[in-house]
Amino acid sequence: MIGRTPGYIVAVRPLRGGAITDFEITERLLRMLFQRAGVSRFYRTRVLICVPSAITHVEQRAVLEAARRAGAAQTFLIEQPMAAAIGASLPIHEPLGNMIVDIGGGTSEVAVISLGGVVALEAVRVGGFDMDAAIQAYVRREYGVAIGERTGEEIKVAIGSAFSTDDQYKAEVRGRDLTTGTAKIIVLSPEEVREAIDEPVRAILEILVRALGQTPPELAQDLIHQGVHLVGGGGMLRGMDQRISKETALPVHLVDAPLECVVHGAGRCLESFDRLKEMFMDRPRS
Repeated sequence: MIGRTPGYIVAVRPLRGGAITDFEITERLLRMLFQRAGVSRFYRTRVLICVPSAITHVEQRAVLEAARRAGAAQTFLIEQPMAAAIGASLPIHEPLGNMIVDIGGGTSEVAVISLGGVVALEAVRVGGFDMDAAIQAYVRREYGVAIGERTGEEIKVAIGSAFSTDDQYKAEVRGRDLTTGTAKIIVLSPEEVREAIDEPVRAILEILVRALGQTPPELAQDLIHQGVHLVGGGGMLRGMDQRISKETALPVHLVDAPLECVVHGAGRCLESFDRLKEMFMDRPRS
């Protein structure tokens, strides 16, 4: 519905950059999800919410309050990289270095986990949505054509890449000419899209390199064998694994279910609540 609604309907993203931007809509969204899961006034339950590691105490309190008002009896928070590592079945309780790179819509996070704890952590509020916006800005700047948010995402999925690949398909893009206001068709090449999204991709690579710099030598040595595990929708960008491997000289593995990895990890935490609850984030003090 984004960009396609009539005047009497407003399509809203209540979360941006991993933080709540519209508290009331977030609360209503959570209440709807709880109702679908069978939570009600008479049957309140324990809730685990995955949040970005870069979240502030104020943002943590907002998430907890939204969940409480939506009907949760108890709410716990877990950092997304930790949930992703659990969902990917990594040996996080072993004395081994496990590196997770989680590229989401609004945030990207890199964590090195060993013995059930985070050893090195870096995060940036850049993700897939920023790549979409970068494509929109590039088309507007270079061709004088306005395209929507959804079109930007479709271009990224169709021909977007972080590293030069053999596929050289071009994409036909329809938009509105900014000078005449009429519909216009342009053709984009993979090289142009790669150039357009280079800035957000570089921002993600920078935090990865910083996290490696914080990693103790013994664990860094493990990463040569264990490799880097890529999760999140942004991790599915064509050539992202090759680009990371080139920058870090480490093997990179895209996990089996990159989109669902975090939520699978959260589910396992609830199933083994007592054993894994020490991995939850400390509640912010009021």
